[in-house]
Amino acid sequence: MRTRILYTEGKGSFTETGWDRPDCGDNEIAVTAIMTGICRSDIDMMEGNFGPLPINMSGHEGLGLVTKIGANITDVAVGDYVATRGEPAYADHYLSRQHEYVKVPAAEPKYILEPVACGMNIVISNIDAIEDREGPGKKLLILGSGFLAWVAYNTLLNQGHVFEIDVVGSSNRSLWGDALSQEVSGMYDVIIDLSSRTDIFDKVIYNEDALIIMGSQKTVTTDFSAMLWKAVTMTFPSPRNSSFQYCMSLAAQWIEEGAIKVDSFWTKAYNRNTEWQQAFEDGANRPSGYNRGYLIWSQNVI
Repeated sequence: MRTRILYTEGKGSFTETGWDRPDCGDNEIAVTAIMTGICRSDIDMMEGNFGPLPINMSGHEGLGLVTKIGANITDVAVGDYVATRGEPAYADHYLSRQHEYVKVPAAEPKYILEPVACGMNIVISNIDAIEDREGPGKKLLILGSGFLAWVAYNTLLNQGHVFEIDVVGSSNRSLWGDALSQEVSGMYDVIIDLSSRTDIFDKVIYNEDALIIMGSQKTVTTDFSAMLWKAVTMTFPSPRNSSFQYCMSLAAQWIEEGAIKVDSFWTKAYNRNTEWQQAFEDGANRPSGYNRGYLIWSQNVI
């Protein structure tokens, strides 16, 4: 199938071009796009900070309508709405592989689950290591106060983990309130780093046998000696690990039940046909009041 797709070569903009969508395989579903979130990583690729990725990996925060299912697919049917992790969600029509989508109850922006699941996955993919270190008097630090940090923080609360939690960051003060601090203080048993800061490499702020969860991209120079002597464990959560579909399913459940409220994060909708260039420009420049934007294929909503 020939379809439209938005693609960047990393030269400062996205362009509209054509793409030949493959046929739907036995372990895939065919999806018609309804909404696609604009991720910071998409903007980074656009600005040449990494990538660009192949054309068939353009856009990954998808929400769409199932139009065909493969022979081995039993968990969704034609006509269902699905949130997808797979690419390319910037195409009008694309495929999603088994275990990379979940059924959702409605075509609403709060069910663009991929970024929510990313925040949850930071905790859930490390659940055993976190539980080994929790308890009365144990301390956990979240570096960064963006969307992923807020979701990770609420995942810790919803799951009842026992830590004294510090959150250090400067953005979204109205959201965090008294939970937000400016500077790191003390020693920590678990550190979740979602920031551009280099505290964990510049200072020894972790106890022996600490867990450091790296969820941010940064360039650092360090010899790791302090981490070596303190027997630190460092992990790197990814949407490509085996727990991610579970995180998407749990995100859908929590959103439907009101256990986590993400409606206010999707602050701007852009018409796919007429406003897509503005969508990427705003994603890069973040005008006042902007938090997260998404494209909407309004003609595909049923």
